[in-house]
Amino acid sequence: MHTQNVFEEYLDAQPLFNKNRRGVLRPEYIPSTLPHREAEVKQLASIMITALRGNRPSNILIFGKTGTGKTATVRYIEKEMADMKQRVKEGKNASHVKDLSPVDHIYINCEIVDTPYGILQNIGNRFIRVFQERIPFTGWPLEKVHEEMRKNLDAQPRVLVVVLDEIDKLFYKSGDDVLYNLLNLNDTLVNAQVSIIGISNDLKFTEFLDPRVKSRLGEEKLIFPPYNAQQLGDILRERADLAFREGTIDEEVISLCAAIGAKEHGDARRAIDLLRVAGEIAERRKAEAVMERDVYRAKNQIELDCIREVVRTLPEHSKVVLLGIYFSAKEGRDDLTTGEVYDMYQQLCKQVGTSPLTQRRITDLISELDMLGIIHARVISKGKYGRTREIALSVPPREVWNALGEDHAFQDISPPRMRIQSTISKF
Repeated sequence: MHTQNVFEEYLDAQPLFNKNRRGVLRPEYIPSTLPHREAEVKQLASIMITALRGNRPSNILIFGKTGTGKTATVRYIEKEMADMKQRVKEGKNASHVKDLSPVDHIYINCEIVDTPYGILQNIGNRFIRVFQERIPFTGWPLEKVHEEMRKNLDAQPRVLVVVLDEIDKLFYKSGDDVLYNLLNLNDTLVNAQVSIIGISNDLKFTEFLDPRVKSRLGEEKLIFPPYNAQQLGDILRERADLAFREGTIDEEVISLCAAIGAKEHGDARRAIDLLRVAGEIAERRKAEAVMERDVYRAKNQIELDCIREVVRTLPEHSKVVLLGIYFSAKEGRDDLTTGEVYDMYQQLCKQVGTSPLTQRRITDLISELDMLGIIHARVISKGKYGRTREIALSVPPREVWNALGEDHAFQDISPPRMRIQSTISKF
């Protein structure tokens, strides 16, 4: 008796995406053109041409909200520089230039690599020679890593452009010492030259930089404005033409994705993700085309995925605080005070085997969870009894547990006992 394979019913369905073009709707895709970023591309190119002429370009700070094309523009310029060098080499350029200087790019996401050691190791290992020892992931003194990186980099003439994406994350985690060292590298290099491009969605982080770092890091500044709904529509249409088969997506779907993205501060990344997930949902239900209802389902799924990712990456004590609020939500409580949360937190710390923080610090963690949108921490007045917070989950309890339950420390944990508050907890 023939048993049907679980994938057979899906293989028979007509795909909505063009073969091998689904990646066009991924954040890492760099398009051949950047709609509505022509001015920013030209401005960045006018600065970076110095590198192709063999000189160090100015350091640049690029600011803008998430999804405004900052990273895509920088990567696009990198691709265009490589293309220009190839054209000159083959004699296909329209200018009289016969040769261009070597330019290397290193892209580092500081949300992932957020320590001075990691930054220097990434740069140093890029330029190791054959049979040369690599800088290990950990274990060397920082001074040795810095010196090895400097020697590797200076082994031959080159202009190096170091792109530090989410540069504010590096600063908040590790301070500005590594930035100071990178900015002063040119004083000790003989053959090589280094330029830094910092990308951030935090306009205020530079206020806390050492004045020497601030002035040298921000020699040039670029501000990327948010996209409006019409601009997002143009971006999505260009991507959709490449990603989807003809006739499988209509203008209403694209306009809806663009409108939702525009509400999210003009976030192109959000709008593109929405379009991709809507297409995948429609494909899974064996539809012949993407419908508006698929977009709404995609919106809900993406929001839940974001919640799961945020909760999964919380620090340990924030997770324990959230776990206590989760248990109370299961019991129907949506009016916890700070004192009640702290009491549950202390009980859970004993089960997890970690030392509790002070109530003042837990109050700060509650504020952080509130800012992330995972809980509501509403300040209310109790008249002569003072003020307190009413704390409750703002996301589905099941989604919270789906993320927290992945942590082995919480696998066999028991709900804490709720105590009755006889007094108002102040903060």
